[in-house]
Amino acid sequence: MDDLKLVCAGNIIRLRTAAKLTQAELAQKLNYSDKSVSKWERGEAVPDAYILKAMSEIFGVSVDFLLTSHDRWERRPNDKTPQGLSKSAIIGIAMAGILFLAMLAFVILWIQGEVLWILLVYALGVALITLLVLHSIWRRGRANYYIIAALTLCVFVGIFLSGYAFGHHNWWQCLLLIVPAELIVFCCSRLKQRKKPEK
Repeated sequence: MDDLKLVCAGNIIRLRTAAKLTQAELAQKLNYSDKSVSKWERGEAVPDAYILKAMSEIFGVSVDFLLTSHDRWERRPNDKTPQGLSKSAIIGIAMAGILFLAMLAFVILWIQGEVLWILLVYALGVALITLLVLHSIWRRGRANYYIIAALTLCVFVGIFLSGYAFGHHNWWQCLLLIVPAELIVFCCSRLKQRKKPEK
C-alpha cells in the first residue's frame, strides 16, 4: 500500500507541475482543500475513486495511469494522436485553415469590387465551432465555456451585421440579447458537483 501511495504521489506531482498548476489551483478544480493535495503528494494517503476520476479528467490521463509506476516519465498520452501528431497543432492548423480560406474569399471578392466583412464573422463562427468540437474530443471539454461564450457573441454580432448588410439598420436590438445570453453561459460554467466530504 505504501508503494501505491508513493507511485500515486509522484504521478500527481509530475502531472500537476506539467500542467503548471499550484496545489491550491488543483485543489480548487477538485473542490478539495490544498491540504488534501499536499497530503496526497507527500504519499500519506491515496485519493478516493471519485477524486482519482476527477484528476484523470483534469490531466487527460486514465485512472490506471495515476496508479501505475512509470520508469521513464513520458508526455501525457492524450497530448498526441495515435499517429504521434500534436493535437494542439492540429487544432491550430484547422482554425488557421478556416480563417485563411475566408480571408482568401474576402480578398477575391474585394478585388472584384465587393467588400463583404460579414464573411469574416461567419468564418470566425465556423472556426469556433470547429475548436469546440475538437476541444471536446481531445481536451475533454476543459475551457469549453470560454469557447461557447465567444461563439455566442459571434452569433449575435453575425445576426446584427447580416441585417445591416441587407439594409435592415434597425436590428441593433438583437445586440441587447448578448448580455443575458452570456450570463446564461457564465452561470452554466459555475455549475459544480457538490463537494464530497474530506476523508
